[in-house]
Amino acid sequence: MGSASARVGTATSYLVAAVALLLMLARGGEPVSLWLPPPTAGGGGFLGGADRYLTRDEHWMTQTLDHFNPTDHRQFKQRYYEFLDYYRAPNGPIFLYICGEASCTGIGNNYLAVMAKKFGAALVSPEHRYYGKSSPFNSLTAENLQFLSSKQALFDLAVFRQYYQETLNVKYNRSGADSSWFVFGGSYAGALSAWFRLKFPHLTCGSLASSGVVLAVYNFTDFDKQIGISAGPECKAALQEITRLVDGQLQSGRNSVKELFGAPKLENDGDFLYLLADAAAIAFQYGNPDVLCSPLAEAKKNGTDLVETFASYVKDYYIGKFGASVASYDQQYLKNTTPAESSYRLWWYQVCSEVAYFQVAPKNDSVRSPKIDTRYHLDLCRNVFGEGVYPDVFMTNLYYGGTAIAGSKIVFANGSQDPWRHASKQKSSDELPSYLIECKNCGHCSDLSGCPQAPSNIEGDSSKCSPPESLNKVRKEIVDHIDLWLSECQEQGHDKEPSLGSRWSIATI
Repeated sequence: MGSASARVGTATSYLVAAVALLLMLARGGEPVSLWLPPPTAGGGGFLGGADRYLTRDEHWMTQTLDHFNPTDHRQFKQRYYEFLDYYRAPNGPIFLYICGEASCTGIGNNYLAVMAKKFGAALVSPEHRYYGKSSPFNSLTAENLQFLSSKQALFDLAVFRQYYQETLNVKYNRSGADSSWFVFGGSYAGALSAWFRLKFPHLTCGSLASSGVVLAVYNFTDFDKQIGISAGPECKAALQEITRLVDGQLQSGRNSVKELFGAPKLENDGDFLYLLADAAAIAFQYGNPDVLCSPLAEAKKNGTDLVETFASYVKDYYIGKFGASVASYDQQYLKNTTPAESSYRLWWYQVCSEVAYFQVAPKNDSVRSPKIDTRYHLDLCRNVFGEGVYPDVFMTNLYYGGTAIAGSKIVFANGSQDPWRHASKQKSSDELPSYLIECKNCGHCSDLSGCPQAPSNIEGDSSKCSPPESLNKVRKEIVDHIDLWLSECQEQGHDKEPSLGSRWSIATI
């Protein structure tokens, strides 16, 4: 482990990283994990401010710890948010926005806000169990994490849905009324949105799965392949050259390259290479390709050192502006069981126990280092969580159906440049419509976030999409589906006192 002073230095660096994370949460930003959650996941982007939220007022409910064991009566407090300014009380619909794999810090002012206003909907958003302030335990050991799963989270949503319906009924002095609910989510929460409609079709009129990753993937090579496609030939070649040069320096024992990237504490070469791979992916995943590719093209043209150019991007943009934590890539840091410092650990547990999404390098023509392989991921899972934690993706896909999901009234939307779209349902059908938003900077959750996807855009502004028409066309289709499915709910007896006619009264978008 080295000298005592070295250990103190390492501990200090982790403390600084943790403080930085907490400060980012305090100012409304979204924590960034290896999963790279959408900037809208918790209500704001990495430049979050007051105008990027509809509300940040916290509410609480009592939630069951284990929905599958009737003899376990343990409970925990779950945080949620509500926004009623657009609500056409008491007969308007309820839009439930699922917070995913990050601290939920409010209801964001993205395109969902626009739709809520159009439909006269109430907006509610519960925080995912274990994340943020909704942690059942003070210590997040592997044993205590056994209740962190998509299945438990879906039952949380069902219980919350019933709880909030009763709360509204009391508020508006209605007895036994059942509003028309519609569920929304992005990324992992997009998968939860689709799975909620699949498992609880009687509790929602439909779902929007924005970049919904419904397919658990063991070796997710398509992720890296899409990065190469989105980068284009010139930028892809530059990134591949950088990978070869960095791999060569590490192979020869020249760890000074880690200093160059501001990551000298990442002793495990795989952890360091994962940082670099994520740093490159973020540009395409969130609609900022020119931030990365333009300086690389310029460096190539002028004969400037490519590795140094990429290092500047990583330090200035990915770590500096985007807010990525270098410490979070260190497997020793991921062993931290304190809730306030464990958001990264939490998602890795879900990766290692349920969905995998191992972003391994393809055998040929990869952008990321070939050292990021299956063994790296399995070793990380074992090192961080111990023996016995393994992602049985076969059982996950058997339970939910993967891309063969057999639900109905679920609309999927994906950005053409998003590497995660290959874990989503991209084949469309009448009951499960799926749309691809095709534009140069349409990435993760573009339908809700606009362009670029980071930082967040007020009301999901589409004006910076290249071109905007691609997104606007898909949004119109989404609104039409919501309109139809809500009207069908109304015809089936929801909202007992309808005053809106046979279709929901919405303004033209």
